[in-house]
Amino acid sequence: MTSIDRLLVANRGEIARRIFRTARALGISTVAVYSDADADLPFVTEADVAVRLPGSSAAETYLNAGEVLAAARSTSADAIHPGYGFLSENAGFAKACTEAGIIFVGPPPHAIEAMGSKLAAKELMASHGVPVLPGGTVATDSDVLSIAAELGWPLLLKAAFGGGGRGMRAMHGPEDVPAAVESTRREAAAAFGDGTLFAERLVAAPRHVEVQVLADTHGTVVHLFERECSIQRRFQKVIEESPSVAVSSELRAALGQAAVAAARAIGYEGAGTVEFVVDDEGGFFFLEVNTRLQVEHPVTEAVTGLDLVALQLLVAEGRALPPEVLQAEMGGHAIEARLYAEDVAAGFLPVAGRLWRFEFDAAEGVRVDAGVESGSIVPPYYDAMLAKVIAWAPSREEAARRLAAALQRARIHGLATNRDLLVGVLRHPEFLAGRTDTAFLARNDPVLLSGIGNGPATAAERSAAHAVAAALAGQAERRAAAGAHPGLPSGWRNVHDLPQRVTFAESAEEVTVSYQLTAEGTATAWVAAAGGGGWSSQPAPDDTVVTVSMATPEVVELVVSGRTVRVAVHASAGTVYVDSALGHSALFEVPRFPPPGGLMAEGSLLSPMPGAVIRILAAAGDDVARGAVILILEAMKMEHPVRSPADGVVREIRVETGAQVAAGDVLAVIGSAEDHDRDADAAPGASHRPAS
Repeated sequence: MTSIDRLLVANRGEIARRIFRTARALGISTVAVYSDADADLPFVTEADVAVRLPGSSAAETYLNAGEVLAAARSTSADAIHPGYGFLSENAGFAKACTEAGIIFVGPPPHAIEAMGSKLAAKELMASHGVPVLPGGTVATDSDVLSIAAELGWPLLLKAAFGGGGRGMRAMHGPEDVPAAVESTRREAAAAFGDGTLFAERLVAAPRHVEVQVLADTHGTVVHLFERECSIQRRFQKVIEESPSVAVSSELRAALGQAAVAAARAIGYEGAGTVEFVVDDEGGFFFLEVNTRLQVEHPVTEAVTGLDLVALQLLVAEGRALPPEVLQAEMGGHAIEARLYAEDVAAGFLPVAGRLWRFEFDAAEGVRVDAGVESGSIVPPYYDAMLAKVIAWAPSREEAARRLAAALQRARIHGLATNRDLLVGVLRHPEFLAGRTDTAFLARNDPVLLSGIGNGPATAAERSAAHAVAAALAGQAERRAAAGAHPGLPSGWRNVHDLPQRVTFAESAEEVTVSYQLTAEGTATAWVAAAGGGGWSSQPAPDDTVVTVSMATPEVVELVVSGRTVRVAVHASAGTVYVDSALGHSALFEVPRFPPPGGLMAEGSLLSPMPGAVIRILAAAGDDVARGAVILILEAMKMEHPVRSPADGVVREIRVETGAQVAAGDVLAVIGSAEDHDRDADAAPGASHRPAS
């Protein structure tokens, strides 16, 4: 039996912080490794020692096994915990650790190798009696058609060495095959270093259920019940929970037995997860074994009271699983939500930049595992997850309420997130009734779901109330900073009935607030109804009227549609962030007189995010239809097509393959066919024949 005295965590963000937390509790010294892009994130300073990995890309840093091992040797670390992702399922790295005399906190290399190829894993599981989905290897498009002839449509195309929801495409007919094979192979080769593909029968709208397993080096293998991870987008999990409402005690026993058999088949040690799809008749089929700690492990910790990281370290030291693991039971219900920096309305595009404020209120039964804090910069090089928010309660309904409330009340300023979508899912009648499957976000529009969490107010009421709050908080801030006549309200004039006005932009919409202050410090404000002008000296009958009873630069109290609402306002870097029970807004004050210059060519196609240009599919002069893919960006480890917004002609391509672009950069210019013809006629040497 060995002892771990100094632990290096070969990972970043929230999982590094979470592992450090357990290590500190056990009296183990900690070492962080960090990229240049992550130098100011909190996990770096929370370790006892931190070692820089030069560069920013994952390949240069967290995937660079040589640099990680060098950091371990230089700090005399006797163990490395890989977390999840990066090197966590790299058998070569696990071997290199052992050869260097460093404990790898994870399964032995042979177990990782056995699950490295999903194809080989399926064959092995089938030989041990674990149910698997039928399918076959895909080398060419014709292989897919042959598999479809045997199994029928739809099929799921998968990267043999993939994971984390990447390298997967659904195919519903022959017309989907060429593009799916090409893009999946390219994504697999880029993300996993191997473009091998296979296809299998796609179970329509299944539940995604996984089983936590633990195995020690003394031959004991146990399962710690199931987690349901069916709320997904693009095959990536969004909300996870334990237990699953769809799993009976009989099905739980069968799933657990199959998971233990899978772990024994590969000689597993440590913490791992066996994933299954469950159809609507209760049949289940093996998906994969994740030979590492899962992102969603906190829900198992919440319902069992166990610390899975502590148990990983215990097994790595060669100790036997303790009685509390062998006799574990479930209590209550836990739900986890993954909070991502992404723009849901723009198709879940990842975003990067500074988080001006990132605050959660302390609440009973709520745990926040975050990789960031107020002021953190989220880089574009890695996964877009900011935090995991977990709620436990005696019942599922109460856990969902607690989690939704914790997310709703959080103050997250600076970046778009999926927070409102998470709240909408947690409060949706289908979710609360337990009708969760992998098609949930296909049935329910994520953009519409994002509005469910905003209470009883309509979108117009929320927009009006928040714009009024921003206007009056700005007015209060200007008065607080005034050096002369501080007793007079800003904008004071002899003609009392003329209101003050300010216009804000939120997303693509503009909202104009008109307001009149009283001597008592209160105000009446209004926002014009859709189609209204909003510039009269008094509100029109259909305008949204808001009464403001108190306003400071940071807090505004107002009444809208008979409801008193307290609104928090935070202005930073030219944007006003507004939080209330009605929802959340990020408002930009539109200047009355726009500054000269700064104009861009009409038809400019802007980058929706920071990223790298990996493919250009159009050239200047090409005719393109609306929706045609002009180029493909890679950001946050995913491919994102950039499409033409309308029919037209490509006038310019402003970037090259391999270029790094920032959000808002001009990628291309799309003009109308008429403009193109006119330019051609005006070109030197063009003939100008009269019409016959």
